[in-house]
This record gives sequence, C-alpha cells and structure tokens, in this order.
Amino acid sequence: MNLKQLSKNLGLSQTTVSRALNGYPEVSEATRNRVRLAADQYNYSPSTRAKGLATGKALAIGHVIPLSSQHEVVNPIFADFIAGAGETYARNGYEMTLTMVEDTQEESIYRGMHSRRSVDGVVVHSPRMNDTRIPLLNEIGLPFVVHGRATGATAPYSWLDVNNKRAFHRAAKFLIDLGHRRIGLINGLEDMDFAHRRRTGYQDALRENGIKIDPTLMRSGEMTENFGHRYTRELLALPNPPTAIMTSSLISAMGARRAIEDAGLVMGRDVSVITHDDVLSYLGNGDDVPIYTATRSSVREAGRQLAEMLLTEIESPHRGTQNVLLEAELMVGQSTGPAPKI
Repeated sequence: MNLKQLSKNLGLSQTTVSRALNGYPEVSEATRNRVRLAADQYNYSPSTRAKGLATGKALAIGHVIPLSSQHEVVNPIFADFIAGAGETYARNGYEMTLTMVEDTQEESIYRGMHSRRSVDGVVVHSPRMNDTRIPLLNEIGLPFVVHGRATGATAPYSWLDVNNKRAFHRAAKFLIDLGHRRIGLINGLEDMDFAHRRRTGYQDALRENGIKIDPTLMRSGEMTENFGHRYTRELLALPNPPTAIMTSSLISAMGARRAIEDAGLVMGRDVSVITHDDVLSYLGNGDDVPIYTATRSSVREAGRQLAEMLLTEIESPHRGTQNVLLEAELMVGQSTGPAPKI
C-alpha cells in the first residue's frame, strides 16, 4: 500500500497522513494514533522520499571518497565504521550515500550535494594535515563531522577522534619499560593527521626516556600487509636492527610478523611488536589472550557515535561544534616481551 491508498482509506489528505506519521505537533494526538494504527494494519512503511517531502529533508547522509583514498573502501576499518554509522542512520530513518570521485571533483560534489539538497550532512573521512575540506564545508554551510582531526584547521568544526598521540606514547613507554631502546615505527602515510599524532607520541616517549630519535627506524606508507612485511624486512636488515616495532595497523602488524618469521626469529621473544587494533568484526586479535599487544578502540562504536553527532548537527545547527576524544586501551598480548640480551 502506498501513501495515496492509505490516505484514501482514512479519508484524510496525504499531507495530514504524512505529518501524522512523522509526529508533527499540529496534527492531533487522536489523528496520529488513528493513522499509526492504520499503517500497522496495512503494513505501510513510508518511503524515505515521502518522509523527505514531509519534513523538507533528504533524510540521507553523504560519504564522499576521493579516488586517491579509494583503498579506504576495502579497508576492514572503514567497513566496521560504516556498519556502526549505518545502524544509527537506519534507527533514525536516514539512508547513506557513498560517492567515489576524482580528487579534482571533490569540491564540486560537495557544492552539488548542498545545492540539490541531496543529503542533509556529510562525514569527512581520513583527514589530512591542513585538510581543505573543512574550510570548504564551513563555507558551503553543509553540516559535517570529521572522523579524526586535521592539524592546521583554524575554523571550529565537529570531530570524533581516538587519542592517537597518547596511545602511541603509552605503547612506546611500555616497550621502554621492557628494556627496549631500538624501537621501530611503521606508520601510516605522512600527510595523514592520525599518523602525525602517533609519530609525535612515539617520539615524545623516546625523548622523555633519553633515547635518541633515529630516522632510519621510521617508515610510513599504506597500511597493508605487504607494507608491514617489506618495511619490517628493511628494519631487520639494518646493521643495528630494532628489538621492537610499533605499527599503526593490525594488518601491517601481520606483515611484520611474517617478516620476523621469514628471518628465522620469533615474535615476542626476538622482536616485540605493538600495534593499533581497531577491534574489527572480521579480523580478530586472538580470543582470550590477544596475539598482538595493542592499543585498542572500537571503530564500530566510533561510527555509531559520530553518526549521532552528525544527526544532532543537522537537527540543531546553531548549538555549536561537538568534539569527542576517545581513549585507547592498552591490551597486553603474546607479541611483546623483554628486550633480548645482547
């Protein structure tokens, strides 16, 4: 049954029925109850388009992914984040749109979304240092929330982030307390804000403990298994190799483990590994005892919370920006141990 048929059966206008179903206060409680009962009886569920016409909203949230970041779509971290956000959208009657665009067309896509009112807000993924999307969206006036932060962005904006600096400071300090002094870092891409913060936490911990920062022990790139494997091999081939390695992704840590085993070494005994584990649904870090010592946070829960923040921005555009900083938990697993005695 469609809206027209339901309205005819009730003897009410389509506008009244739509407003009753959407809880408009100008429709009496008696009429709202009557319409809801009829909708349940006839198994009627209003389409998103019909709801949008009644509320003046698109009831859709945009996720725009530039082609240079298309790897995000196949990353299990992105999938878990989208799953969490999608739960919140569905519960609140919103749909999600995912758009892949050429990097040079990203601005026109955002402007088109706003002018056509095809979405009510957008999520900004993978913020970079001095990210240009933040001033652009502020100028356009399209509600948005950033998953992460962008160092260098001066205008206020809403964001949800993990305390990457503190997480990697704590992880490095844990290794130092185990006696490690040669600690490698396999990080994300240099221009990514999270990678900058993680490197800062790592370096601060070394400085505070009188350990000289050695650039030859640091690598950055795409957080893939091959990347973790290749750069761990490079680090282990140094004249004075690290006794411990920190990675920015559980996937990279898997590559690091493979390289350690290829070298005839044992992870946790000969070379310790700490990673950041986003508590992924389909890529677990062991059962009762974690395989990898890790700084942990739930990216699925982050998706849920950020979606709630964006819907609040849409409903209350003048309430001011929201900032949420999540702390990561250090979970000790089998991949770390005391520095080997030389």
